[in-house]
Amino acid sequence: MSLALQKTCSLLLLILIGILLKKRLIKDEHKKGLKTIILDLALPAMIFVALLKIEVDTELMFLPLLILIWNGIMFLTSKVMLPLLGFRKDSSETRTWLLMIPSLAPGLSCFPFLMEYLGDGALAWGALADIGNKIYVLIFSYLLAMSWYYKHLKMGPRSNGQKVKELFLSMLKEPINLVIIAALVLLSLGLSLQNLPGFIGESVLMLKDIMTPLVLLFIGVSVILKWDQIQTIASVLILRAGFSLVLSAGFVSLFELPSDAAILLAVVFPLSACSFWPFAHMSAIRQLERDKGIDTEKGTFDLNLGINILAVSLPLSTALILGVFSSGTYFTVPSHLFMVGGVMISLPIIPKIISWFRNLEIDIPFIDEKKLKDSSAESR
Repeated sequence: MSLALQKTCSLLLLILIGILLKKRLIKDEHKKGLKTIILDLALPAMIFVALLKIEVDTELMFLPLLILIWNGIMFLTSKVMLPLLGFRKDSSETRTWLLMIPSLAPGLSCFPFLMEYLGDGALAWGALADIGNKIYVLIFSYLLAMSWYYKHLKMGPRSNGQKVKELFLSMLKEPINLVIIAALVLLSLGLSLQNLPGFIGESVLMLKDIMTPLVLLFIGVSVILKWDQIQTIASVLILRAGFSLVLSAGFVSLFELPSDAAILLAVVFPLSACSFWPFAHMSAIRQLERDKGIDTEKGTFDLNLGINILAVSLPLSTALILGVFSSGTYFTVPSHLFMVGGVMISLPIIPKIISWFRNLEIDIPFIDEKKLKDSSAESR
């Protein structure tokens, strides 16, 4: 078994262990405590380390920009496609999908395979491309989630200055955002993790290392999957993967990439699983709603759906990326990417079209054959 596959199996095993722990962590306080450790300690530490490790290569800055463009295109595509798939506009379900679909978690689902199949060079390119994704999931998706929160609650008429002030204060209350600000300040001063006192850097690294296992255990503990919901989530994620392959095909067709490894990177990176960070933003907003006494059913987002998307997304993404790497150079040909992407897009849509035609009532007027014969005789 390859090292990448072993790592993937270990990640899925942690989710399974979390599922087995469900019977022991049955109280809401248990899940809330686990989520607090993730959102207020482990995740900020991971973000802090990730930002301080960024090394910007001006010659390759098009990579983060391309991923940012992918994030934006997937968001706009989702806004168009979700209503066509039967999701109600301005619902907590739709808002959850809109936040999750454009996000990527390459560290869990893509980077292990890049290292195993393509080597250190491709992994370095992938890490640089992830800068664009981090900007989207940490900043843009948070701002988007907060704007939906204000709109959903209908807090009354407020000036733009008040909105900015409220948003700024809400952002300052979140440890994640404080960490981002601190990291950006250090980067602007030319400092890195190595420049911090040793005991601080070591503590941050230890907190960062518990992030992945805690998230996977939390997914297993929190997930409540039903067969119908699994089908719905899988169909939307397959549609997401299909559009990603089509976008990759267009990129490969327009630009002459230096090697097959670069083409495969462009193909598999957008196939990464959905990120945990949008779920973290949704959880933070849910806490604000809880403080205001708002019921879960009336919340801005559907957190149960969000955690279930994460649970389905990781194994599905892993299977897709493994399929690409196991196919040799097949997915380096743009026409093959267009074809497979088109098939994946059609898979979730065709059942909807068939269902629509079945429910379509066509009124066929009754034809009186006797009158038809009489009118025919008169015309003669």
